Amino acid sequence: MVEAGQVSTRELQCLIQQYSDMEESSDLYDEYETNDTLPWAAHQHQCLEDQDDVEFLRRKIKYYFMNPCEKYHARGRKPWKLLLQIIKIAIITIQLVSFGLSNQMVVTFKEENLMTFKHLFLKDYVDGGMDTYAVYRQDDVYDHIDYIILKYGHLHNTTVGNHEYEKKGNLYTPMSLCQEFYQNGSIFPSNETFEIDAQVTTECLEIFPMYHPTLRDKYPHFELHFKRLLTVKMSFVLKAINLQTVRHRELPDCYDFNVIITFDNQVHSGRIKIDLETDVDINECKDWKVTGASARNINLTVLFDCLIIITCITSCALCTRSVINGIQLQFEYMLYCRTKCGKEVPLSDKLEFLNGWYILIIVSDMLTIIGSILKIEIQTKVVTSYDICSIFLGIGTMFVWIGVIRYMGYFRKYNTLILTLRAAFPNVIRFICCAGIIYISYCFCGWIVLGPYHEKFRTLNTVSECLFSLINGDDMYPTFKNMKQKSSLVWLFSRVYLYSFVSLFIYMVLSLFITIITDTYDTIKQQQQSGLPTSELQKFLSVCKDLPNSGLYRLSKDKSCFLDCCINRFRRPKEEILSSEA
Repeated sequence: MVEAGQVSTRELQCLIQQYSDMEESSDLYDEYETNDTLPWAAHQHQCLEDQDDVEFLRRKIKYYFMNPCEKYHARGRKPWKLLLQIIKIAIITIQLVSFGLSNQMVVTFKEENLMTFKHLFLKDYVDGGMDTYAVYRQDDVYDHIDYIILKYGHLHNTTVGNHEYEKKGNLYTPMSLCQEFYQNGSIFPSNETFEIDAQVTTECLEIFPMYHPTLRDKYPHFELHFKRLLTVKMSFVLKAINLQTVRHRELPDCYDFNVIITFDNQVHSGRIKIDLETDVDINECKDWKVTGASARNINLTVLFDCLIIITCITSCALCTRSVINGIQLQFEYMLYCRTKCGKEVPLSDKLEFLNGWYILIIVSDMLTIIGSILKIEIQTKVVTSYDICSIFLGIGTMFVWIGVIRYMGYFRKYNTLILTLRAAFPNVIRFICCAGIIYISYCFCGWIVLGPYHEKFRTLNTVSECLFSLINGDDMYPTFKNMKQKSSLVWLFSRVYLYSFVSLFIYMVLSLFITIITDTYDTIKQQQQSGLPTSELQKFLSVCKDLPNSGLYRLSKDKSCFLDCCINRFRRPKEEILSSEA
């Protein structure tokens, strides 16, 4: 309590402000001379109200930037978002591990079946030999086609797996053999003359299983037009059941393998490359019976995924509310600076109110929700694309774990690292843009000059991968060694090209990149040691010295909180009853 005759600090500030205003305005001074009481009292009351508004705004903004523990001491609010994020990390990680193990069995089954088909249908195939697997004689092409037809017809007696032909009704689906070739053409390399019609014609045959003649015996008039030939494609469908999931208490799925064998002659170099690939469709088996093992209840898994969706929706709602509160505080602070201080808020201070961690959590929640919905559809066999679901769940889980760094930032030592990354990010982006231009220029130059003489420079993709490996010091000697010496000029250029790239990026670019990070780290460390505010917002908040447990943050200026209104309405009738009884 302030005794009579004494003046508080706030009142003294108001008196000084009133005196300075009267010094600047003669009209106000004359009015003060004529009326000694009312203007002085009114201005003093207005000054006190302005001070209260500013202090209230400071506390609101300072409370917004507090960590969950400080918010609990300030207003007694439980850290629900923190607890929810911890629970969400645990259940999302469990979901991802479970989906990953299931996906691993699917991928293993696909890859091993692909390898099986190569050994079954490709003549004299050796593991890892697809890059060099080709034929060079016309008779070899016909022999390979006959070999595929023969093995396709003897599938039941050859395979050790549970592969079967596809049936439509009571009939087997036939194998399709199609050749694509130019419609007309006369090619005479000896005279260096040719005439070609670029329109492509497709000619197809159907070969049913369980019938094993050679191609020429079955279709004696069929002929491959080798000089005009582009591709020969043989495609058929085989069915299989993935039984390995029974050991993991999961119901097996039925697979349709669309096998495509391609004889590629588009280069017309005398070398026809042969490739085998499969397109897989996963379906729910129509009829099944499992004995000796209890199948995992799919409803429990779907219920767990629904729990994750509800958790992510709640987390997204809470973080969205926090982002909206930050934007509202930003507008209040901008209004204060514009009306009271007569200046605009810099962009860096505006971005302080936009919490990037909340946005990251919102994005991760949205991705996890979409991924969980796709996972439910995969489990119910509505969708069979594991790749899209893996992308959503993988990125969502990655962002959830990255969001943990936000709470580690409340510790001083960990906060230094986070502040360094955030402060250095704009400079790093600018540096990467400049270095990227030099990197792209080297990619184009290496591709066009060294591509015909070096395998790693044949495409832009391989050039970029090769140069990135050189930056990290990997595969450096083979890159120099594998350069063909057919052209002395190109070989000499390759030496200059590689040496200049390695010297520029390893000794200069990487060193400058590290310097940017270290300089930012030193700057952040000095700022933390000095303890001085570095921005206008920090200067504005530094005036407020109230501790979280001081009780001042519990004061509400407008009493607009829904919970407080409900509590007050509940307490008021009790107080009236007690007063009436008294």
